[in-house]
Parts: sequence; structure tokens; C-alpha cells
Amino acid sequence: MQKKIPQRQCMGCRERKNKRDMLRVVRQTNGEVTLDFGGKVNGRGAYVCPDVECLKKARKSRALERCLEVEIPQEVYDRMEREMEAQSHG
Repeated sequence: MQKKIPQRQCMGCRERKNKRDMLRVVRQTNGEVTLDFGGKVNGRGAYVCPDVECLKKARKSRALERCLEVEIPQEVYDRMEREMEAQSHG
């Protein structure tokens, strides 16, 4: 029997994709919002395609803020964009 691959919905494009192919944005227990590339950080998570465009859509619609139940500062989004671009080039 084939193992079921977990699916998650992107907060930007709203498409369901394999969890492994997505980037997790997590609100940690201390309230800090960060990108989780390994999927292991404790806290409430939301998923975004590893694509800056999806992050921009999620930012515009405030989907991440609703999902994580926290206000996300501008600099956190900027840092996430830089981290995403670094991951895609490295």
C-alpha cells in the first residue's frame, strides 16, 4: 500500500500541494513569526508555496495573519521574502 502524502493549502494561490514542497510559516509559542524550512519548529503553522509571488498574494489578502492569529510586521514579510529568494538561488 502506498503511503499517503500529506497535502497543505497555500495561503497565497490557495492550491493544495504536497506538504514537502511547501514552506511553513510558523507563529512560535513566544509570538515570533518565522519561516520554517524543515517543518519541525513548534507553534502554529501556515503554508505557502516557495514562491515570492504566493507570499505577496498571502500578504495582500492577510491570509497568514488570519491563519496564525497574529499581526505580522512589515519587516517579517520582508525577511521572509529575502529568505525565500536565498533558498531558491542557493
